[in-house]
Order: sequence, then structure tokens, then C-alpha cells
Amino acid sequence: MSSTERPDPHPRSDAAEPLVRADPRGLIAEAYRMEGLGPQECRSIFFDWALGRAPEEGDPAAAARLHAHYAAAAPDHPMTAVLAENAASPRADRPRRRGRRG
Repeated sequence: MSSTERPDPHPRSDAAEPLVRADPRGLIAEAYRMEGLGPQECRSIFFDWALGRAPEEGDPAAAARLHAHYAAAAPDHPMTAVLAENAASPRADRPRRRGRRG
């Protein structure tokens, strides 16, 4: 793939269904098509993507699927680093509310 070609955000095949579910609004795909994005802009896009997902959809798993799809085609893109960083962060270490409301 040349430096001017961008990865297809949503390839049309049955194998692409998990990718479409991971990025239904196409925010991550669009980030890969945009020129001149830096790490801060990619984090902002990722944050918007994460806020738009339901908690039960498993953000680290979805980020891992997106990273696996885009990393080979765009290893130097700042979104690749953001996805890798977030795919590796387990949800178990995030604070959770304990106990009952009362």
C-alpha cells in the first residue's frame, strides 16, 4: 500500500462484520483517512468513539480488533498507537462502584 492510499474503513465482507460493530459510526476509520492528525487529535477522536459505545460492548476488545485491522496498513499513524495503548488496558483495573445504594 502506498503512502497516499488509505485502508478501507469498512470492507464489504462477512469477515468485516466485527470491524463494523467495533466502529459503527466510522470515527476510527475516518481518523485514518485524515491528513495531518497528531496524537492529541487521535486521543480526542478515540475518546469520542469510546463515549459513543455501550459499556457492555467491551472497549478494549473493540480497540484490539480495530488495531489488528489498521496497524499493518498504517503502523506509523498516531491512531495506531492510541488503539494499541487502549487495547492493552484491561477494564478490571478501572475503579468500580461497590456496595448497594441505600
